[in-house]
Amino acid sequence: MTAVVEGRRPAAPPPVRPTAPAPPSGRPSGGSRQSLPSPWQVASTAMLLLSATFFVFVAYTGAISSLHHSRAQLTAYANFRKTLAEATAPVAATRPDDPKRLLDPGTAVTLLSIPRIGLREVVFEGTTGSILRDGPGHLRTTPLPGQSGTSVVMGRASTYGGPFGKLSRLNPGDTVTVTTGQGVSTYRVRGVRRGGDPLPPPLAAGGGRLTLTTADGSPFLPAGVLRVDADLVSAAMPTPANPLTRHDLSSAELAMGTDQFAWMQLVLWGQALVLAAVLIAWTRLHWGRWQVWTVSVPVLSFLSVATADQIARLLPNLM
Repeated sequence: MTAVVEGRRPAAPPPVRPTAPAPPSGRPSGGSRQSLPSPWQVASTAMLLLSATFFVFVAYTGAISSLHHSRAQLTAYANFRKTLAEATAPVAATRPDDPKRLLDPGTAVTLLSIPRIGLREVVFEGTTGSILRDGPGHLRTTPLPGQSGTSVVMGRASTYGGPFGKLSRLNPGDTVTVTTGQGVSTYRVRGVRRGGDPLPPPLAAGGGRLTLTTADGSPFLPAGVLRVDADLVSAAMPTPANPLTRHDLSSAELAMGTDQFAWMQLVLWGQALVLAAVLIAWTRLHWGRWQVWTVSVPVLSFLSVATADQIARLLPNLM
């Protein structure tokens, strides 16, 4: 036990000096004001979002476009059956209710069936890339299938369901059936031809022929045009005069043509996509990751698909 010295008080402890406040951490407190995000962070996130558009385009041309085609065919088949039953299906290049007006582009005119390759497609009036998204299209300057003369029907080989992707498998003698407002007509395949092959012999007076046209080559890499010629073996239907000539067609309606009008819509949708990507990248650094993604994913998905659709319109119409 330590002795206490008499008459002397114990020494007081040294005074405690206040410590300096710790420097602020990288994350600001709830009451402090957040600093603006770095422009490089916004730019990098926006570029990442825009890069994802490429993968959306690949998915669109390969899978989503097929869904578009299937839905369009389902609706068109139901509507075309109704017009056949009501005897209002078109039988000429002009409208049934007004012979002085041409058919509207995209009007269903024929039901095409090829059992050999399992094909049954509603054929629409016109051959631009926009129309061929829904299914095969009838070249407007040619008579309707089933009539005398050479009818031309174009279809895609790979994108939007690729309804004509199996035309190369047809053999001479295979049957092709078309149903129009005039009735059912039957063709027999003469053969498949590509660029440089000899043309089929001229038609006899009053005869009919159907030429199915699509892209040739590897899927998504067209190397030319493939055609299947089929001769009409049933009686030719009455053939009204066609007021259209080759000069009335645009370049987008010809084989492997592209829809140049898609450029304007592509620019508008592309601007909306870039603006949305930048805005989402900026808000992600302010709000929080999960809150922003919950709101932005539907917006980005819609804009990406719309942009991919316009890019697809710039591809060759037979691709």
